[in-house]
Amino acid sequence: MLAMDYRGPYRVRATQKPEPVIEHPNDAIVQVTRSCICGSDLHLYHGLVPDTRIGTTFGHEFVGKVIDIGPSVQNLKVGDNVLVPFNVFCGTCYFCQRELYGNCHNTNPQATAVGGIYGYSHTAGGYDGGQAEYVRVPMADVGPTKIPDDISLDDAVLLTDAFPTGYQAAEMGEIEQGDTVVIFGAGPVGIFAAKSAWLLGADRVIVVDHVEYRLEFVRNFAQCEVVNFKDVDDMAVHIKKMTDGLGADVCIDCVGCEAAGNMLQQLTGVKLKLQAGSATVLHWAINSVRKGGVVSIVGVYGPTFNAVPIGNALNKGLTLRMNQASVKRHLPRLIEHIQAGRLDPKAIITHRIPLEEVSDAYHIFSSKLDNCIKTVLIPPGAH
Repeated sequence: MLAMDYRGPYRVRATQKPEPVIEHPNDAIVQVTRSCICGSDLHLYHGLVPDTRIGTTFGHEFVGKVIDIGPSVQNLKVGDNVLVPFNVFCGTCYFCQRELYGNCHNTNPQATAVGGIYGYSHTAGGYDGGQAEYVRVPMADVGPTKIPDDISLDDAVLLTDAFPTGYQAAEMGEIEQGDTVVIFGAGPVGIFAAKSAWLLGADRVIVVDHVEYRLEFVRNFAQCEVVNFKDVDDMAVHIKKMTDGLGADVCIDCVGCEAAGNMLQQLTGVKLKLQAGSATVLHWAINSVRKGGVVSIVGVYGPTFNAVPIGNALNKGLTLRMNQASVKRHLPRLIEHIQAGRLDPKAIITHRIPLEEVSDAYHIFSSKLDNCIKTVLIPPGAH
């Protein structure tokens, strides 16, 4: 089969790999019809995630058709069209029973924190991802969700990560009626977080980024205010000036470890790797939110040290909430939002590129060329 193949930082290609097979009675084999490149994949592509091994296939956002199932699978049948949450989870452990599917205790024996994630290095379990023609889906009775007939494949693939992560980012902000919400990052997750903030009752939504075409996109898609941080001397002072001197009620980090905006953070966190990524947005969020406010974090950071102003968070009495999104928990609500016409996820897709051209697709997305917001890869034979 054709699959994306990681050859080292900034080096990916499409190559032939063996087709996956049933390895456990509860496995399914899915023929991929859509997969996405996620902003989190760029952290892998740039060599910032530990234990990303040569030969890995990335891709934790994918949908497809079930072509084979193990003898224990009861909830799926061959021919079902399914969306597959990026979390690999068992559904029965202490954490899954509490719908913390991103923290499953049984699918990632190498970690005490994150659960399994498709195509996201051996730090997240070593599962091959969906930027391929076929993918093995373990725990097939609990992970995959059948795609409703009135949900398009393009909408469905955005329900595997980007939309639920943006929604959970807003949900963890504990947004109340009338709140001012500041979102750092105008990528796909930040765009969905902005839209979700309105759904949860925000009175004002402000998105911060430095790429003008992304700011223009989120302004139009989410009907929000925008700030280009290149035009700002001090982010906390700027946000307080916008909010009667108090600060935002909620600040959301949708950027993570490659945040621009501070040369020292970039040097220590991205170039020299002395900390687990640039903590620029964490500083901005903690210092820009009002006293007693909430900081929600869904941007990806490494599992080791970061220079974070925890003393400021303590003295301001902040609530910090963060996690990998528990996709399955959000799906019924988000599907209903799409069916009711409140949100059109596929509108953020700007590029549909054949899987054969995956190297070019990564370059376009990583370098922010051609006004790229979201890239969908189309495997051979997929319609």
